[in-house]
Amino acid sequence: MLVKRGEEIRYSEVTPWNVYLNRRRFLAAVPAAGAALFTSRASAAAKLSAVKGPFSTDETVTPFKDVSTYNNFYEFGTGKDDPAKNAGRLQTSPWNVTVEGGASKHQVFDLDALMKMAPLEERIYRHRCVEGWSIVVPWIGFPLNVLLKAAKPNAKAKYVAFQSLYNSRYMLSEAAAGIEFPYVEGLRMDEAINPLTLLCFGMYGQVLPNQDGAPVRLVVPWKYGFKSIKSIVKVKFVEKEPNTTWNMANPREYGFYSNVNPTVDHPRWSQATERRLGEFFKRKTLMFNGYGDQVAKLYAGMDLRKNY
Repeated sequence: MLVKRGEEIRYSEVTPWNVYLNRRRFLAAVPAAGAALFTSRASAAAKLSAVKGPFSTDETVTPFKDVSTYNNFYEFGTGKDDPAKNAGRLQTSPWNVTVEGGASKHQVFDLDALMKMAPLEERIYRHRCVEGWSIVVPWIGFPLNVLLKAAKPNAKAKYVAFQSLYNSRYMLSEAAAGIEFPYVEGLRMDEAINPLTLLCFGMYGQVLPNQDGAPVRLVVPWKYGFKSIKSIVKVKFVEKEPNTTWNMANPREYGFYSNVNPTVDHPRWSQATERRLGEFFKRKTLMFNGYGDQVAKLYAGMDLRKNY
């Protein structure tokens, strides 16, 4: 089947851009007819169209190569370059996201249904990782609150818990990774519905590479990077603060809130400065990663050194 101009293409049929670029290996592994279909699909559908979204920074965007080859994704390795090498094993189609708990009814969405909920936006967000490095990325998605409103949580739902895919056949064991799987994260409800919080399907105009959290992830730009959970398969409304992977692994170093705060040092290093990937000199870390105008009110009256 050939793709005709104007033909609607389901998200599940879109070939990730990094796979398309590596088509030499793919073409060697499939029959000629399949290779031709792959090439036509990829060339027609690798890009995601999106309108310019609000809140974008005007800072220089970090090169795609850096963002796609220097990652934390412990399911595929504990080294920064391991996910780019190993995440090709991740099977992203078919893909379903289950929404449950404290809602009018439990629901299951496939990727195509999710992406039809709202127009896709491109938002250029800065990010700060707890290890001291930072990036600026043009993400593609829409506010998480679109999904949450569609799921209709009840008044008892105070938090939103998230869960990543875990498949022991091709992902690291807990012993090898040093953390529990599946990876879990959580946000307070007011954080989850904040318009900055993004349900993300792409970056740099393309679908998400596997190592960056394909096919759907969270982006929470005022928190440290590990809060932006990758490869989401479950969203659950809960009454009490949910467990989160790094808080369970080391509560002394990783609190539930994990807001970017240059005045609260990690026990093993300062958080006052950061180094942008691809740059030599360090820069000052901004409170709430520079998004204080949008989120500081969420934490009014809280001790942000205690609630780190």
